[in-house]
Amino acid sequence: MAESCGNPAADADALMPRKSKFDRSDKCVKCKEARGNLVVRHVVYCKDCFSGQLEARFRKTLEPHINHAPSGPRRGTLKPAGDLLIGFSGSAGSSVLLDLVHGTYIAQKAAPEEGKGGKEHPRKDRVWHNVRAAYVEIADAFPDGKMRDRTQDMRDAVAAYDGVDFVPLRIQDAFDPDWWARVTGNHADDALVDLSDEELPILPPSDSSSTPLANLRTFLANLPTPTAVQSAISSIVRVLFLHTAYATSSSHLVLGTSLTSLSISLISTISQGGGFAVPQSALEEWYPNFCRDPVEETEAPNGKTKKKPWRREVRVLRPLREVGMKECSAWARWHDVSVVGKASLPIANAHTATIGGLTKDFIVGLEKDFPSTVSTIAKTTAKLAPKGTSSARCALCELPMQPGVQEWKARISIRSRSDGAAVAADAPEIRSLAPLLCYACHTTLTSRSSRSAAPNKSGAESKNPVVNLPMWTSACAQLESGPAEQWLGTPEESSPSSQEVWETKRMDRQNMRSALGQFLLDP
Repeated sequence: MAESCGNPAADADALMPRKSKFDRSDKCVKCKEARGNLVVRHVVYCKDCFSGQLEARFRKTLEPHINHAPSGPRRGTLKPAGDLLIGFSGSAGSSVLLDLVHGTYIAQKAAPEEGKGGKEHPRKDRVWHNVRAAYVEIADAFPDGKMRDRTQDMRDAVAAYDGVDFVPLRIQDAFDPDWWARVTGNHADDALVDLSDEELPILPPSDSSSTPLANLRTFLANLPTPTAVQSAISSIVRVLFLHTAYATSSSHLVLGTSLTSLSISLISTISQGGGFAVPQSALEEWYPNFCRDPVEETEAPNGKTKKKPWRREVRVLRPLREVGMKECSAWARWHDVSVVGKASLPIANAHTATIGGLTKDFIVGLEKDFPSTVSTIAKTTAKLAPKGTSSARCALCELPMQPGVQEWKARISIRSRSDGAAVAADAPEIRSLAPLLCYACHTTLTSRSSRSAAPNKSGAESKNPVVNLPMWTSACAQLESGPAEQWLGTPEESSPSSQEVWETKRMDRQNMRSALGQFLLDP
């Protein structure tokens, strides 16, 4: 019997040699003198040259989008309309982003004003007068202490950088009417929706005095799949950042999404049906609805007068989208950046039970063996563009929404004749949330796997499919104007069909015969 599957008698010299760390030369590709300390996609850098080129890439990605409009072929003075908000999660990417923002736009401006002038002179005005780092704590979403509250850890990490204020948030704020009133200056009642019906009928508000935390946990507990829970939490955190940016008069929101994280997010989003919003990964301009008009304001919340009117837009940027996770780790190690770490969600077998987990395992393994391929994924996906444009936005994730999604799903779906009940002609109209959602969010709320669609075992506790919605979705659902053009916008202004309101109802045979009577031949 053989001792192993290999060949123990093989000559040691005949085995494949270990791959060299350097492909051709161990000299830095920039200075050509120092020995390389890091290999990034087959390119060798020394420590000093690596830091300079990473900071240059960071500024090249961020600064062209600071001004509202380009000032011409020559680079003009950077004059943002508002403040800066950093979406901080404690990950290596967001920690490196915080360090780069502080070192580039805050720390160097604190130098003494001596010597002659120039564009880089410290006496030049700061780009952003106020820089804030917001963190959303999601530990409360999972009961029984499955996650640890790390707000204080994040506060300590941000406190290490002078000139950066810490803004703590909690994920249950998305279901808190008081938080919504503080942010928008408007009041919105809780709206209920039935997740057991694909049309997602909107029910009248209940009189129960449940807390925002209870509403959040009920919402997550009734989502059909682990992938839906992961996607919903990601969308809620993102929209919380957006509304916080608006509430703090921040014209720019920067996220620490690295090249690796961006590739994972793009593949995962497309796999879940969110391909229509892929262009937003490069640059997104978000305009809040149901909020006070900041153009009419003369002072910011901090009491300082703005340099010019703010036009309500919040630009979402990812300055590290060309920087891989390996480069972020090297920057954090060589610049003594404290990385708290991003906690993983307590979902059983998340790496195999969710689309995001499977995608992450694939991309991370691909980056280890074929580092250039991950960059190709992001660059190729960035070239994708949807057919046509739309000003409509999803009521849940607030990303661009493709028009006609529900009609398309109705055409491709196979349903039995017994699905649903017939609706009488005089039945009161029931508003639906489905037309206000993008394909990805509608799938998140209604799509069921083979396990979740299976009947409950005897004695198992049945879930209540009626849940509360996040406050921004509730505010949209409470509009009285049909499909809510005020919230979504009009996708095709020039199309005659854009002025029509379509409604689908299941009819019984008598009503069907009455509607088609003039087209039937007499027996």
